[in-house]
Order: sequence, then structure tokens, then C-alpha cells
Amino acid sequence: MDVQLDPAGDDLPLMANTSHILVKHYVLDLDVDFESQVIEGTIVLFLEDGDRFKKQNRSVEEDCQSESNKGCKLGMPEPCHVPVTNAMTFSSEMEYNDCAICSKGEKDTSDKDGNHDNQEHAAGISSSKRCCDTGNHGSEEFLLVLDCCDLSVLKVEEVDVAAVPGMEKFTRSPELTVVSEELRNQIVRELVTLPANRWREQLDYYARCSQAAGCGELLFDTDTWSLQIRKTGAQTATDFPHAIRIWYKTKPEGRSVTWTSDQSGRPCVYTVGSPVNNRALFPCQEPPVAMSTWQATVRAAASFVVLMSGENSAKPTQLWEGCSSWYYYVTMPMPASTFTIAVGCWTEVKMEPCSSGDSATETPFSPPEADFRRVGVCSHMEYPCRFQNASATTQQVIPHRVFAPVCLTGACQETLLQLIPPCLSAAHSVLGTHPFSRLDVLIVPANFPSLGMASPHIMFLSQSILTGGSHLCGTRLCHEIAHAWFGLALGARDWTEEWLSEGFASHLEDVFWAAAQQLAPHEAREQQELRACLRWRRLQDEMQSSPAEMQVLRFPHVGGHSGNFS
Repeated sequence: MDVQLDPAGDDLPLMANTSHILVKHYVLDLDVDFESQVIEGTIVLFLEDGDRFKKQNRSVEEDCQSESNKGCKLGMPEPCHVPVTNAMTFSSEMEYNDCAICSKGEKDTSDKDGNHDNQEHAAGISSSKRCCDTGNHGSEEFLLVLDCCDLSVLKVEEVDVAAVPGMEKFTRSPELTVVSEELRNQIVRELVTLPANRWREQLDYYARCSQAAGCGELLFDTDTWSLQIRKTGAQTATDFPHAIRIWYKTKPEGRSVTWTSDQSGRPCVYTVGSPVNNRALFPCQEPPVAMSTWQATVRAAASFVVLMSGENSAKPTQLWEGCSSWYYYVTMPMPASTFTIAVGCWTEVKMEPCSSGDSATETPFSPPEADFRRVGVCSHMEYPCRFQNASATTQQVIPHRVFAPVCLTGACQETLLQLIPPCLSAAHSVLGTHPFSRLDVLIVPANFPSLGMASPHIMFLSQSILTGGSHLCGTRLCHEIAHAWFGLALGARDWTEEWLSEGFASHLEDVFWAAAQQLAPHEAREQQELRACLRWRRLQDEMQSSPAEMQVLRFPHVGGHSGNFS
């Protein structure tokens, strides 16, 4: 049945069956067409079935039970603490969708290949029902369920990773000499579990595998909120192909991106972060527990700049006259909702040359008596962690760039550009190592609905902060910087708890801003007390004008809202 929602009161459905199979890595290859207002291309998903991560969770649960029993023997139960430093890492422990969708042999409305294009078929899947899934459906076929909406899915195929030169070293079983589903899945299992110190090699193999030929089309179906993919004869997640390619294109009315014009009147497009996260940008697993990495190649006209959530400061590569390509990657597993992209005729804003030849980014502000905190051993999933990098722990000001429409470059030079180094340094003095290696700051178009939004490696800011003086600009900048720790590197297990991240960021914006201004202790206290009083009065006003049901906390459930943080 297709899910019908009341936009005013219902949360978005989380359809992905993350309890059974997880996307570990996305490879996107996209073209941005401003004339048709469409983003079109392919996305390759590298998957891991539930057997391995369920075993990990069982060991965690056993440890928790052991700790609980010890507490009971003492007559006072103690809480079981599961160490976690990366955002929402409980990949299968939190079973948001404990039921897989099992295909039944009712009336088939598909074409001769069994496929539906959701341009023509968006009324739901009459031949599906929900049933409890134990990983083996007997005579039924396993369905990979992905969250998506407002997309035209054109084709889905299995990727022949075994045909990629050099992949034979990922085959552990000598008896698997004949190319088979089992061999291809074993290669992907080995690839997604490479140790963190081989991340460059891993990204290279992901890219090479994503360009491999297909080895068979897969059956797919769509409804308003999901894409379901199956392979004939694959009855469990273990049997299902672990590398698949989806050919698709967005729709101009898609709700994940906004096609508009910047303040200089030039066309641009950017992800808005809500209300449907990225499910109208690419098929994905939406629950915040579904942690993945990604790499993306985006092509656009040569006059455009492509900014994205990525660890590298990408530079354009000219493909042919009038067309450039941009490449970004992320090695820290993050929810797919945090993927962010902005394409426009942005101008990079730089400081005016100083007589000494130094810039603000080369002479970072260092607060007095900075307290640098270190961590010994991180207990999150393995990835190239900055907290284990000695040089990163002492980096007060991470590399950063500022982009804006050409008409706002002067305002950015006067206010924003000068505030970034002291605000970053102040954050480091309070919390230590920056979770992300670099930062792009973009002044987004005037229709942006809030003052700011934080995503991995990139931050959106409203033009409004440029006209309110250094205080408005500085406090908002500090708020979004705080989200690098609270909301991105560390976050709630489900979307109903986002208020926790906002609470931490609102508190820390005062702390960071006081440190950035180098206020005396009594001045910082007076400023924080004044801002706390103003927030309290604003909360009282909101409570008086809000319905009763909006004034209480809700129990966590399967809904979801924005995955970026403002």
C-alpha cells in the first residue's frame, strides 16, 4: 500500500529495510542540466548484508547484559555504556523497519522486464505486503528497499565487479574460480571492509568497480516513497547482488533541491536539507543509523562551480569546451541525509592582500590557556579518524574557503571572512580536534529558509547575517561550527531527537563567540545571561502560540525530518 501523509502533521516514512542490508558506499556520476532543471546519471551502491553487523550487535548486547548482571548482583543496576564517537552508528541494533517487503504473485502491472518507471506508476505496489522477515523467505524473493521520491528510475542492473582487473585479490576462496553471484558478493564484502589505512586504494577500487559493465538487469518497482529492487532467485540478503547500478534522473519539482537564481540573477541549484532530505536527489537509505561513505563526479557547464560535502577541495577538470567535471569524496561514514551539493556561478571570496603578505588564515587567533583535549582510542567503526591524527589534534584553524554571488563578495570580505579563523580557533580551544578536515562556506540565495545549515565540510549561510554586524554573523557562524561536533560527528539515533543537537549548538555558540571576542570572564557571563534571557522569553512566546501537542516530547518512532542542521 502506498503511504498517504498529512504534510502538516505526519513524519516522513522510513521505508529502507536497514535491518537486513546496508549501503556501505555510494558512487554518484551525475550531469547537471540547468535548461531542463534536471540532475541525471547513475548511482552505484555497494552493499553489506546483515549477517556481519548482526554478529557485531549480538556481541555488544552480550557485553551489555554482562554489565547489567554485574549491577544486579550489587543490588543497584548500572547503565550499560556502549562507546560511540561517530554519529548514529547503531546500524542494525535500531530496527526501524523490521519487516521486509515480500513480493506476492498477484496481478502484475509491469512491462515485459517487470519494471515500473515512477513517472507512470506512482500509486503504490499492489503486489506487495509487509511480513516479518528472518532473512529467508522460503519461496519468496528478497527485496532491497530504498527511500526515494520525486525520481524517475530508468534502469537497475547488477555490476560485474569480478571483471575489474586486480579484483581477484579480494577472493578468499580458491574454489570460487567461476564467476558467480557468490564470487562477486565476496569481492564486495572484502572491499567494504578494507582497513582505514587503505582508504585511497579503497576509493580507487570503488571508482573502477562503478565503471564496470553490468551483468544483468534487476527487477524494480516504485511507489511514492520508495524504490524496491529484486533479483529472480535471490531469496535472502546474502544472495542479493552486493553491487548495483541505478540509472535515474531527478524531477524539476523534486523537493530535495531548489532550482533558483542567486542574488546576481544567475541560475543555481542547491540541496535544501528538508523536508524530504536527499531522497529526491538519489535513492538511499534514510534512517540515521544507515552510515555510509560516498564519492561523486558531477559535470556542469564550465561557468558553474560545484560545491559538495567532501574532504577534498575539488578543482574543475575540463572535459570538453564548455563543460567541466568536479570530484569529491568522503571517508567518514555519515547518514545519506548529510550529503550536500550546491551548483552555481559562485565567486571565491579572498582577503585583500596585506602589506605583510600574511592572511588571516595563515595567522590564526590562539585563545589564551587553550585546553586541548585528546582521545586515546576511538570505539566507532573504522575509518581514517582525525582524532587519531597527531597533526589534526593541534590544528586550530582548518583550511576554509568562502563562496558567494559576485554582488556579495565585498560584504563577505568586510565581515564573514575575518570572523571564520577566530571562530574556528575558539571552537578548537573548547572542544579540541575539528571532526572535519576542511570547510567551505557558501552564501546561499535569498530564498534560503533559515539563517544557516551545517553539513560535512560545507556550511550554508543566509545573506541576512552579512547585514547584522559582526555579532549576528559571528554567533550564527559559531552555531553552525558547533554542529560539526553535535549533529554531524555525534548525533541522535533517530530524527525525533534532533532538538538535542540544536540545544548543544545553541549553548556552544555563546561559549565559542565569547572566546572568539576574547571577552573577560565577567563580560562573557553577562553576554551569555542576556542571550539566555532573550531565548527564554522567545520560548515563552512560542509556547503560548503553539498547540498543546507540540509542547511535549514524543517517543521515538519511524518518522524522519531534516538530516542537516541549522
